[in-house]
Amino acid sequence: MSGSEDGGAPDEIRRLDQSTIERIAAGEVVERPASVVKELVENSLDADASRVRIAVERGGKDGIRVTDDGVGMSESAVETAVEKHTTSKIGDIADLEAGVDSLGFRGEALAAVGAVSRLTIRTKARGASRGTELTMVGGEAESVAPAGCPEGTTVEVTDLFYNVPARRKYLKQDGTEFSHVSRVATGYALSNPDCSLALSHNDREVFSTTGQGSLESTVLAVYGREVAEAMISLDGESAEGPLASVDGVVSHPETTRASPEHCSVFVNGRYVHAGSVRDAIVDAYGGQLAPDRYPFAVVFLSLPPETVDVNVHPRKQEVRFAEEETIREQVETTVESALLDAGLVRSGAPRGQSAPEQTVIEPEPTESGDGSDTVGRSAATTDGATSDTQTDETMQTTSPDPETEPAEGPPGASATPRDDETSDERRSEPLEPPEPSTGGAERETVEHGRKFTETPAQSTLDGETTIDEPAFERLPRLRVLGQLHDTYLVCESPDGLVLVDQHAAHERVNYERLRERFAGDMGVQELAAPVDIELTAAESALFDGFTEALSELGFRASRSGQGRIEVVAVPAVLSGAADPELLRDVLSAFVGERDPGDTVEKVGDALLADLACYPSITANTSLSAGTVTDLLRALDACENPYACPHGRPVVIELSESALDERFERDYPGHAGRRANHDP
Repeated sequence: MSGSEDGGAPDEIRRLDQSTIERIAAGEVVERPASVVKELVENSLDADASRVRIAVERGGKDGIRVTDDGVGMSESAVETAVEKHTTSKIGDIADLEAGVDSLGFRGEALAAVGAVSRLTIRTKARGASRGTELTMVGGEAESVAPAGCPEGTTVEVTDLFYNVPARRKYLKQDGTEFSHVSRVATGYALSNPDCSLALSHNDREVFSTTGQGSLESTVLAVYGREVAEAMISLDGESAEGPLASVDGVVSHPETTRASPEHCSVFVNGRYVHAGSVRDAIVDAYGGQLAPDRYPFAVVFLSLPPETVDVNVHPRKQEVRFAEEETIREQVETTVESALLDAGLVRSGAPRGQSAPEQTVIEPEPTESGDGSDTVGRSAATTDGATSDTQTDETMQTTSPDPETEPAEGPPGASATPRDDETSDERRSEPLEPPEPSTGGAERETVEHGRKFTETPAQSTLDGETTIDEPAFERLPRLRVLGQLHDTYLVCESPDGLVLVDQHAAHERVNYERLRERFAGDMGVQELAAPVDIELTAAESALFDGFTEALSELGFRASRSGQGRIEVVAVPAVLSGAADPELLRDVLSAFVGERDPGDTVEKVGDALLADLACYPSITANTSLSAGTVTDLLRALDACENPYACPHGRPVVIELSESALDERFERDYPGHAGRRANHDP
């Protein structure tokens, strides 16, 4: 590690001039232990290190040590390195504008870390006869003395935020802080497969990469064998665009996680947060990913330094592209081509192999009572893909036939309840995804290739006409018009237009039913056969610290080998749903952003919110008219039908006045013409 982000000879470290300092994005801010690890590892990589070792205690709160075999520093260089705005990466504004190809360039890392901790640097320049040890407390150098040490640099940080108690107070649990450290270490390990990088936590090794230049072996070290074997290589030279290359690997559509943190993007070797690129990677799967699932991805973008701005964010975690949209398209095309070549995506298919089968209506004339032709046959596809005969229209007209509409209950459920099943018992069960329609109680009347028809009118005894519209207590009175993109329910209300997100709606229903069961009995269900799960290196490192909390929620699990655990029991609410992906996600949720004071009940509630998502109707799922009505009735019975358990809106209302305003029906003079021309 060279001083203050030095990548060349130690004596080249120098102070930046004031005009250059003013052009650099806002000063370095050390937010948490992971911020320290990031800066120190970047220094090591810029210092031409081939071996980097990271060790943290209690998630980094009690100690951080980063050791490398880089170029090291002389005594005078290390003294300069701990001062602000000293670096060897750039010399002036011209270097900044020409593009930065080093990881660091601001010259603030060591000064910023030293200002909020007790800092010790031991370093020896390559070929030097002796090394140097510098100690720094609260931003002031206390001592500089000769020291015996190997070539390279070791930086130790203790008592982080000792002089900023407010910042230390708001650090998260050890596991949460370590998850951030692990994310940083993993990112730099993946982006530098030719550098051997190791991470340890509380004196226990989490992972260690070989440094032999193999991305595949690096993925194996940090993510495990199952993920490594599910990776598909990218060939970025075939897609045209501003990027010189798009290389790396992406996972099989069924090898995913609930968090996007494993979708890693690197720009000219820099580990960055590039939302547009990540979205392009996800979009390339063409709907094959289940909702709220993200693939594993390690994607390297190479482009001229002058076409990307890394001076956007104080922590250098974000970049700005000169041709962002074109780059996005090139990335999506590259990833899609790799998945197509591997036979893992297809056009127009529902999301995920486990998505419910689509109901395809194939018109077949039959004689109706009034002599007109109606449809008398429906068929379900066998692979979840949309039939060529299915209409391309994205808006369908509506609504259920009152004579064939199922009784109130879960979407896709039988119209007739069992004799031994009460209404309350039926409502306590999570809704099931819709089954393919086969006629009978779920029969759909189709006109001109449409699934929904006009809401049928009925005559009352006094001769008036009424329309069969479901009446709700919490939701407004709704008339179902159809589905938009097989994702949103489109309804008419007395006040305007209502859109309902079908996945969010079903998630809310499942959550409230699970919550009711969870409150009543948090029993434990022994599994008929243990479930064996492989974890990533970070998940495995954190497992021991969460076994007690998992046990309180009803999970019984223990280690079964390197990076593997065996689950023998789950909470009763998960009975019959002990899917390895689900259980793995539960553990991942424990290491997410949680406050130290979180109770088991609060964590349990967050768990229920996640569990409610899995059986819920997904986007891109075609629903029958009866299923739509059942879902709306179940939603109306919820305590809060307007938000899913994760806080996303379920219902969006557009009032008639808002629609009039959007169509400018109130422009001056329109009223007079409307009297003559508008209906």
